[in-house]
Amino acid sequence: MQFTFATAAAILAFANAAVAYSSTKRTFAVNHFYGKGPLVEGAMDPIVNPGTRAGHVHTIQGGNAFSINLSSPDQLLKQSTCTSSLVKNDLSAYWAPKLYFRAKDGTFKDVELFYMNVYYFFDATDDKIQAFPPGLQMLVGDSTLRTPPATGGRQIIDLADGKPQPVQWTCPRSNDNTPLYPTDSDGLHGVGIQDPGNKGSGVGFPDKNCDGYASPLRADIHFPSCYNPAAGLTNYKNNMAFPTHGNCPQGWIHVPHLFYELYWNTPKFADQWTQGQGNQPFVLSNGDPTGYSLHADFVSGWDVATLQQIIDNCDAGSSGMDKCPGLIGGLNDPSTSCNIEPEIKDTIVGVMNTLPGNVALGTWGVNAAPATPSKPQTSAAPVAPNPATSAAPAQSSTAPVNTPTSPEAPVESEKPGATQPSSSPVGGVFVPKPSNTAVTTVANAVPAPTHAPIGGGSNTLVTSYVSETTVVWTTVTAPLPAATASGDSVSTAGWSYHGCFSDSNDRVLSGIKFANIGHRQVTNTKCVAYCDSKGFSMAGTEYGGQCFCGNALSGSTSVEESKCNMPCEGDNKETCGGSLTLSVYSKAPNAKRSLSGRHIHKHLRRLSQ
Repeated sequence: MQFTFATAAAILAFANAAVAYSSTKRTFAVNHFYGKGPLVEGAMDPIVNPGTRAGHVHTIQGGNAFSINLSSPDQLLKQSTCTSSLVKNDLSAYWAPKLYFRAKDGTFKDVELFYMNVYYFFDATDDKIQAFPPGLQMLVGDSTLRTPPATGGRQIIDLADGKPQPVQWTCPRSNDNTPLYPTDSDGLHGVGIQDPGNKGSGVGFPDKNCDGYASPLRADIHFPSCYNPAAGLTNYKNNMAFPTHGNCPQGWIHVPHLFYELYWNTPKFADQWTQGQGNQPFVLSNGDPTGYSLHADFVSGWDVATLQQIIDNCDAGSSGMDKCPGLIGGLNDPSTSCNIEPEIKDTIVGVMNTLPGNVALGTWGVNAAPATPSKPQTSAAPVAPNPATSAAPAQSSTAPVNTPTSPEAPVESEKPGATQPSSSPVGGVFVPKPSNTAVTTVANAVPAPTHAPIGGGSNTLVTSYVSETTVVWTTVTAPLPAATASGDSVSTAGWSYHGCFSDSNDRVLSGIKFANIGHRQVTNTKCVAYCDSKGFSMAGTEYGGQCFCGNALSGSTSVEESKCNMPCEGDNKETCGGSLTLSVYSKAPNAKRSLSGRHIHKHLRRLSQ
């Protein structure tokens, strides 16, 4: 074929048409992590405290070239030999403060990170979304806050909705019949404030035990998505801003909207405190007992071509970036682990008389002064080695650091409720003058539940929580990578494959929603066995890791078999539905097809091709 200008134009037009997001549609893909614990935990923060001990302990994920010295923008890319990200070409660094439990005797115990997800949202916009430039540094949140935002408990992540409020706490519960926060809480006396648009979330710590299935207390952190190249890669106080009606100011670059989810294993301490009394025992590593100072950092170590390909082509959603078509560079082996030793040697796990670094415990209603690094402290009792780290050597650099050296101070100088100038920093990011362009329709990631209207507007999100019998339908918590195949499936007598069927926000199989099969254990066989044991005649699997039971498909229609295309988390040789599609099995007296029949074998052939 002769390559002409017309051919080139046609190819370009096809490429542009292939971009998944649009001015009315948000797409997203979840970045999963793997291995034994996070990359590392320690008093390290190369953005705020380069070259020295940070003011408090952080939990860190990403490339193993992470160091208190990030001497060049591309250090993570050039020096990392592995990453805790499942995607090989993501060598970025992600971190947030570690969580602790304060016992009745005044000692502190570390709370284990259950798991972490990072959503990459490609929001509805008129802008072109571009990959992060290597070395871009971002920080969101204010580590000194001990008072609630003037906007109350709602989440705000678009300037059209008001002053940004990008951090919250989500508390999945097995029984949410009572309010998560006291209805009369002012957020100043031991407990935070409810989000009026989401009964599972709020600002500040709640006073309830978060015992949702595979979903304990969760820190939710949204980053801005407008980068000001005039400010520069390392000017973390002024180089980022939230969009206005989904769009960035002229001359700024629209980058992916990051959303961190950090799940902390708080149910482990449920029998050590009394819930629902207007106070709670958890505290962040910076001494914050309120949760208002939740914050996070990011340094980009992405291969630019890989991330741009994901932005333009991937809408894998909660199934994960590992399902993105044509992923460049491939995936890491989830049976391995990428860990480093902390450069700052502290006691950070076990039982301690004080928080690591002798950080003082703060007070509700009184904002803290910037933390001053102090000498490491010793434990009150013998402490086991941190299981999150391994003997792999840390890579560091002694070259000069080109980042600001100011302490982690509040970027907001006004008191809550004060008027914010249109060109000053807010919540760790810069607030530019509003853009002249606007998007008239901005889609949420998925519809919100009718009983929990979304607060705010534009790109404001409502985060999710699930239990065995109920679900708040929002940005569904991402399943983790599919497990290694466990062998041939086992048939359940009397059951047969029914077909691939559409699901809805209200769930077409509503007897049991999100059945408790076990973390990352869902297979068709296990789902059918579970539903059978509960007396139901139909079972369905979805999103590779969800199980539903019922006796009828309410409002569902049969769809093409190709729509059910996600490997089961408990056995990746099986197929467990797809995005809002169910692999459905039914119980009938004269069933001739077993679970290991047509549906599974058809997909096995697809996998072998």
